[in-house]
Amino acid sequence: MGMADQMVDKTLVVWAAPRNLNQRAGSALTLDDGHSHFDGIVFGEIAERRWMAGSDMYSRTNRDQSNWHSEGSKDFVQIAIVYRGKQVTLYRNGVEYAQYTLANPGLKFGEAVNVLFGRRHLDAKDPDNSFTGQIKDARIYDRALDISAIAHLQPGKLSGVKPWAWWSFADKGLIEQTGRFTEMSLIGDVKLGKEGLILGGKGATLLCRALGSGPTSKVPGQWSVTDAVPDEVVQASRQLRERLLADPTRPGYHFCVPEDQGMPGDPNGAFYANGRYHLMYLYNRTGSGFCWGHISSSDLVHWRHHPDAIGPGAGDDGCFSGGAFLDSDGVAYLSYWMLWGAKGIGLAKSTDSNFDHWTKSPSNPVIRSTEWGVTEMQGKGGKPIYVGSADPSNIWKKDGHYYMLTGSLAVLNKVGRNPDSPISEQGDRLYLFESDDLKKWNYKHVFYERNPAWTDRSEDDMCPSFLPLPSGPGGGSPSGKHLLLFISHNKGCQYYVGDYRDDHFFPDNHGRMSWVDNTYFAPEALVDGQGRQIMWAWLTDNPTGDRERGWSGVYGLPRTLWLGDDGTLRMAPVQELDSLRGKEAEWNIASVIPMLQGVDKTSCEVQTEWTVGASSQCGLNVRASSDGKEYTSIYYDAKTHELVFDATHSGGDGRTVVERAPLTLKPGENLKLRVFIDKSVIEVFANDRQAIGRRVYPVGKDSTEISLFESGTDHVLHHLVGWTMNPSNPY
Repeated sequence: MGMADQMVDKTLVVWAAPRNLNQRAGSALTLDDGHSHFDGIVFGEIAERRWMAGSDMYSRTNRDQSNWHSEGSKDFVQIAIVYRGKQVTLYRNGVEYAQYTLANPGLKFGEAVNVLFGRRHLDAKDPDNSFTGQIKDARIYDRALDISAIAHLQPGKLSGVKPWAWWSFADKGLIEQTGRFTEMSLIGDVKLGKEGLILGGKGATLLCRALGSGPTSKVPGQWSVTDAVPDEVVQASRQLRERLLADPTRPGYHFCVPEDQGMPGDPNGAFYANGRYHLMYLYNRTGSGFCWGHISSSDLVHWRHHPDAIGPGAGDDGCFSGGAFLDSDGVAYLSYWMLWGAKGIGLAKSTDSNFDHWTKSPSNPVIRSTEWGVTEMQGKGGKPIYVGSADPSNIWKKDGHYYMLTGSLAVLNKVGRNPDSPISEQGDRLYLFESDDLKKWNYKHVFYERNPAWTDRSEDDMCPSFLPLPSGPGGGSPSGKHLLLFISHNKGCQYYVGDYRDDHFFPDNHGRMSWVDNTYFAPEALVDGQGRQIMWAWLTDNPTGDRERGWSGVYGLPRTLWLGDDGTLRMAPVQELDSLRGKEAEWNIASVIPMLQGVDKTSCEVQTEWTVGASSQCGLNVRASSDGKEYTSIYYDAKTHELVFDATHSGGDGRTVVERAPLTLKPGENLKLRVFIDKSVIEVFANDRQAIGRRVYPVGKDSTEISLFESGTDHVLHHLVGWTMNPSNPY
């Protein structure tokens, strides 16, 4: 089966003997795609002594198992689970004992899948939730077997359809007999006996991976950061860096998650301290779970990597999005959404000078959920009210009190999406909490009132950032206004500008940073020592097969934000990016040739200035092929008063759409465009008032050209200059 033939229909078969019939939630065989999606043969997770089809968030699991066979033997038993379209069928020793229908077809798996024996999935960390017992034989078929084929299967013997993957532990040891899985990691109490693989529980797991093509490195199954570094690890680390440097989609000066999976990949926990900018990035750490990586910089361009700030443990199973706060005593705090289930909001703090070590609060959850992302409280007359306990904002301090906002998605899903939902529960909103000691937090009220003219009832408010807005791009004195950055999951990043008084926010105006989809997503911001407000956002449009690339997760350029004279938001790339400018090319605008020359056209900045007529469309085509079949158009449309990013001819992957951002030029105002190209990332800034950031994936190796885009005759080009941009990412 090649990568193009991804496996939906499949059969999982195992001959297993549980050592303890009362154990819960371990797996005898699991397929895991590395993105928190899995299917497995799980024992006793929902109902004691029942073999079930385990899956992420029970999405392919039948919860009603009351009439299923209850295992009463510790002897070897054959369990088979067949996925055929939307139908799942379970067999014990060749006899069907359960069948049910899914709402959607089963999950696709490709070559880059992980196989586990012991833990039910890669992110499972509770040591008690791993299978304890023996496994004689395990198989995966890339098709749905019928009952006759299943009944004729025997451990250690090949009959009928050839397995897609096959472990005959009792006969061949750890060798996977098709040759597909050649990397094995033994975690904890795992060993081989006469009758097969023996798993001792307490997290014991055999993890199997397919070894990729190209030069190979052997990596030890286990080693610790306190051990001597094996030569194989050095070799593999070097090989990974070289692989990432050779990736044509990996940007050179936009921040990238260094390795592993930034999905979701929200920027989090930004703060400024001791002359350094600190930024966290959410990623799914293989073998652990959702963690916050940590980087810092003195120039917003070159970043130092710190140990992960927070991750699973100390009362939670991982960490979702949140903010940061530096108190007056120099102690830094992170606010985050505790995973999984009905946990709530957690805090962690750091007191060391480099902020390398973070300790979770013993008071966690400081805001307790009553269900996933929701806290139920008693309102007037005993009527229940629901407030969010998800995606906390940055903390801020006022008059000796601490304040924090929480997001609304889970509440909206619970009470706001029905056609007859109260208007007060529809659409985006935030919830304000107050504390005197950062331990006990009291709910105050809804933070602002939604204006239906700006957002619709389908939109939530998550990943909020609430900070004072400076009066200029270089910071300086505050403007008196505040900026609320946030996302709605369906429409991406947006913002309100307004007044903060009496513990309420009163928006004056609203704007978006994503219009056609949600590619520009999950904002995070800080105020630095100059008084600048600086933000980042996650660009969600990852390429197909990002797991195989060894990384995913890219941020937009840091933007400085300030208040314009008209009371609306201004934005521009931070000035520090100028330090990356290398070779400069300024073209003679009186005789511009169709294809611009003189810069690295896959890593550059280009500036243009135009006088625009009433019927003009003018800008640039970038990442264009010589035959004209591939290109990305970036231009201003004077008829519609819009900045346009046309990706319909950008390549064979990604979101090939047209994004239009409103932009009305003032009388006599020239159009000033700054376009940044960085491999798969393209960002355009216009007149300090509008910007679009997206990703593109050209197919052709020659799709690198830059040319002028012009429609109409009533425009004049005044200025055209470009620079090669030097890379700043370490790899």
